[in-house]
Amino acid sequence: MSRQRARTKGHEDKKEKRSPSDLFDAALRHFQSARLGPAEDRCRRALALDPNHADSLHLLGLIHTQSGKLDTAIDLIASAIKSNPNNAEYFSNLGAVLRQKNRFEEARKSYDLAIKLAPNSARAWINLGDLLRAQGQYDESLLTYDHALTLDSTSAEAANKGGTLLLERDRFEEALVRFDRSQAILPDQIEVLSNSGMCLSRLNRRDEAIAQFRKALQIKPDFVDAVHNLALTLHELKRLEEALATFDRALSLSPDKAEFINNRGNVLMSLRRNEEALAHYERAIALMPDFTEAHANRGLVLDELFRMDEAAESYRKSIALKSDYPNAHWNLAINRLRVGDLKTGWVEAEWRWKTPKLPLIERNFKCPLWLGAEPLRGKTILLHNDQGLGDALHFCRYVPMVAAMGANVILEVQKELYELLSGLAGVSKLVSNGETLPDFDLHCSLCSLPLAFDTVLDTIPSATHYISVGNYADAWKNRLASVKSPRIGLVWSGNPSHTNDRNRSMALEVLLPLLDADAGYVSLQKDARHADREILDQRKEILDLGPELKSFADTAAVISHLDLVISVDTSVVHLAGALGRPVWVLLPYVPDWRWLLHRTDSPWYPTARLFRQTEARDWRTVVHEVRTELDSLVHRRLMLPLKH
Repeated sequence: MSRQRARTKGHEDKKEKRSPSDLFDAALRHFQSARLGPAEDRCRRALALDPNHADSLHLLGLIHTQSGKLDTAIDLIASAIKSNPNNAEYFSNLGAVLRQKNRFEEARKSYDLAIKLAPNSARAWINLGDLLRAQGQYDESLLTYDHALTLDSTSAEAANKGGTLLLERDRFEEALVRFDRSQAILPDQIEVLSNSGMCLSRLNRRDEAIAQFRKALQIKPDFVDAVHNLALTLHELKRLEEALATFDRALSLSPDKAEFINNRGNVLMSLRRNEEALAHYERAIALMPDFTEAHANRGLVLDELFRMDEAAESYRKSIALKSDYPNAHWNLAINRLRVGDLKTGWVEAEWRWKTPKLPLIERNFKCPLWLGAEPLRGKTILLHNDQGLGDALHFCRYVPMVAAMGANVILEVQKELYELLSGLAGVSKLVSNGETLPDFDLHCSLCSLPLAFDTVLDTIPSATHYISVGNYADAWKNRLASVKSPRIGLVWSGNPSHTNDRNRSMALEVLLPLLDADAGYVSLQKDARHADREILDQRKEILDLGPELKSFADTAAVISHLDLVISVDTSVVHLAGALGRPVWVLLPYVPDWRWLLHRTDSPWYPTARLFRQTEARDWRTVVHEVRTELDSLVHRRLMLPLKH
C-alpha cells in the first residue's frame, strides 16, 4: 500500500511539472481541502515557472490571509490584479483583506471595481455589505445584502447576514423573515436557528424560541451559543431553576466565558441568592476587567445587599468604561436618589429615555425642552407624564410652581387620571394621552421637573393637599355608611407586571392580622389576584370596593371618607398623600428611591408614615408592627376627624 501511494505521488509530481496552470489546479484542490502547506508549495512552484501567473498569486494571497499574514496577502493579490486587472474576484477578495486591516476607503474602491466588472455577482455585493456594516452604515449594508439576495435567490448567506444585522439593530420581525428565508434555502443551519430563536424571544414568542434553540441542539448538542440563548429565554420566562441548570450546561462547555458567568449571576439574583450572584459578577469582572455590564450588575446586587456606596462605585466604574451606557446611569440615578443625593440623582435620571428596560417613548417634540433655565413668562409649556400613574400623582405638585413663573400650562396625563386632575391648580388646559395637542412653545416631562427646579431634600415642595376631591365625594358617602369608625382602606398588591412586584406586593392572607383590630375595613384593591379574591369573598368584615372603583377620582372620593389608608407601595399611596390623608406605607427592605432610607416619615408626604422590612425581608414582621400601632391608635382614638 505504501509503495503504491509513493508511485501515485510521483506520477502527480511529474504531471504538475508540465505547466503553471496544472500546478495551480493542484494548489486549488489542496486549498479547498484546507491543506494550506501543499497548496502554498504548488503556488510557489507555479510562480517559479511564471512569476506573473495571476491565479497563483491570488491563491497564494488567500493562503496568507488564512494564515493571518494580511500585509503579505494584500501585496500578493495586488500583484495578481496587476497581471490580470479584469478579474472581479481578485478585487472582491482584496477588498475583504483590506477591510480586515480597517483600510475601509481602499476596501470600498476594490469592491466598487469588483462590482463594475461583475455587477451581477452576489458575492461582490455581500462583501460590500460587510464593509458597510463594519463602517456602521447599517441601512446601506442591509440594502446591499438584500440586493445580493435578489441577484442570487439561493444565497442563504445573504439572507442570514441581513437577518443578523437586523437582530443587532433590534428589528426582530424583519430579522425573523430573513432567518426563515435562509432556513428555507439551506435547512438545519444551527447559527440561523439560534438567531431565529433570539428574535422570537425578543418578540415575546418565547415558547417558539425555546423550540428553535432545542432544534439547533438536536443537530449539535454542544453548540454553546444555543445553550446560552436557551438559558436566557428560560430566565425571561421566570423558569429560574431550569435557567440555572442550562447556564451550568453552557459553562461546562465554556467554563471561563465571562458573559455566561454574568448571566448566571442574573438568575441567582432573581432567585434572591444575592451573595452568590455577587461572587459571579466579581468572577466575570476578574476574567474581563472591562466588562461594562458586569460592573453595572454588581452595582445592582450591592444595592440589594444594602451596600449603597459600593453599588454607586460599581455604576461609576461601568460608566467610566462606557460613558453612554444608559442602564448604569439610570441605576446610579436610583441609587443616589435613594440615599438622598437628589442633585446627582435628577441629572442621572435623564438617562431613563435611553434605558431599554424602561418602556419610555421619547416624544421628539420640535419645540425646545425646558429644564429651568429659560424664562417662562408669556410662554405656553406642555407638561407630560412619561412614567407610571403614581409618578404623575407624585410630580404634579410642581405644576402650580411652573404656572407661578408666568407660563400657560398644558398638562397631558393618562386617561385614568383625567377626571381626578381636572381641577389641579395651575393647569390652563388638561388633555389625555392620544388627544391632539394644542400649540406650545416648550415642553418638559413631569419627572424632569425636580431637575428643572433643582430640588434637594430641603427644598422638596411637600404640599399637604395639592389634589382635591371635588363634589364627587358625596356620591360615596352612603356606600360607606355601614363601615364602622375608624375606617381603614387597604391595598396589598400592585401591578403584577411591575418589575419590582415580587418585592413590593404581598398576599392578602399576610395582612389578615390587621382585621382583629377594632376598626372598619375597606378594600381599595383593584384587580385582586385569584387567591386574594377567595379571601375577600370569605371575609365579610372587609367592604370590597375594588370592582366599583372605575377611576382614580372614585378612589380619591372613597379615601376622603376614610381615616387611614394602609398600603404597599402603589399609586394609591401617592393619591392618599396628595389628598393630605393619613397613609401608612409598607415598604420592602430595599425601597423605591422616593422613600429614602431608614426614616419613618417622608419629606414628600407629611401625612405618610413608613413601615419597613428588616434584613429578613419578611412582610409578617412589618404587619405585626403595623398591628401594634393600629391597636394603639384605635385605643386612644387619635385618628384624624372625618370631614363631612
